[in-house]
Amino acid sequence: MVKSKKSTTKFVIDCTQPVDDKVLDVALFEKYLHDKIKIGGKTGALAANNVVITRDRTKLTVSSPAELKFSKRQLKYLSKRYLKKQELRDYLRVVAASKNSYEMRYFSITGGGDEADEE
Repeated sequence: MVKSKKSTTKFVIDCTQPVDDKVLDVALFEKYLHDKIKIGGKTGALAANNVVITRDRTKLTVSSPAELKFSKRQLKYLSKRYLKKQELRDYLRVVAASKNSYEMRYFSITGGGDEADEE
């Protein structure tokens, strides 16, 4: 009798830059995701569906069974909503770093040297 391992999908949200600058609190962001992630159209069903959110110092990892087909896009949507709620949306953006991860980065603001000359 051979036990087969159930495959899981893992998505990572890297918040290193804002956390190092003390702009974002990862613990509050984790709680927000825990409260807002929907599975089957219902929030609060993470434990029943074996979805686990783990937190390192600056990274959040969402693990779910592969048969759930958990959406990476939903994580981006919720991340952007959290940034908007914290009034950080004007300074931070959520960028796909790889196939299974997102990264929060600052908008690059240039010095404004491309303006037209006034005469």
